Amino acid sequence: MRLGVLDVGSNTVHLLVVDAHPGARPLPAHSHKAELRLAELLDEKGAIGVDGVDRLIATLDDAVQAAEDKGCEDVLPFATSAIREAANADDVLARVKAVTGIDLQVLTGEEEARLTFLAARRWFGWSAGKLLVLDIGGGSLEIAYGIDEDPDIAVSLPLGAGRLTAAMLPGDPPGPEDVRALRRHVRAQIARTVGEFNRSGRPDHIVATSKTFKQLARIAGAARSAEGLYIQRDLSRTSLEEWVPKLAVMTAAQRATLPGVSEGRSAQLLAGALVAEAAMDLFGVDELEICPWALREGVILRRLDHLPGL
Repeated sequence: MRLGVLDVGSNTVHLLVVDAHPGARPLPAHSHKAELRLAELLDEKGAIGVDGVDRLIATLDDAVQAAEDKGCEDVLPFATSAIREAANADDVLARVKAVTGIDLQVLTGEEEARLTFLAARRWFGWSAGKLLVLDIGGGSLEIAYGIDEDPDIAVSLPLGAGRLTAAMLPGDPPGPEDVRALRRHVRAQIARTVGEFNRSGRPDHIVATSKTFKQLARIAGAARSAEGLYIQRDLSRTSLEEWVPKLAVMTAAQRATLPGVSEGRSAQLLAGALVAEAAMDLFGVDELEICPWALREGVILRRLDHLPGL
């Protein structure tokens, strides 16, 4: 069957169309993206304004039309932290449904972490042993650990690259004191969770998903996306520690000239790098592997697992 998964994230609205059936890997057939940056459209009360909701509805209409054009039998729409944490989330969801007919399912942070972990487990298989999975989104950081398809521990922290950039890095480039304050904030938040993970023992394999980690790996020398999904891409803490101070003194325009860094995400790359560096340091990770699959694939896999008659 042809499925569409419609991901309303903090940075983008992304429709991924795949050809899928139980027992086989989902094959990407089409990708439709629009940068909306919902996390940056919140007003001083934490609500998404009228203009932001209108833009969301227009973007969703375009995505649904694309899904129809590509012959999707079903579309799985979900939203993550930007809508989940908006002060007027219920009103936004009701208006979206009334105007577009789309019933957006809002995932909790823990659900995000668990579905992303499922995708990583399916990608790497049972031979990977105990997995530690890190995922930096626009609004949150997800961390999950376990040996099965459902992780033993799954947490979500409000440490997304877009959220932190908007709240704590006002300059371009940001001032040294702002960078240091963000570094302290990020490390204090992550450190609260480390003990729970450490009590479960060392992971056998450590992986990361998300655009942020992919971009950081690329600027540190990993293969281009054009070289395919099956090229192993790694990110070392040593490389990351060398790049963080360089990114801190660059403007967003300068970061956008780096290999693999898009103009739309260049402003938030520094915040993402600080989160990645802190997570790798506090969890004692010297090197991790980039996983091509993430939350969207996890949603598709869970849907296939629950098809009637299986």
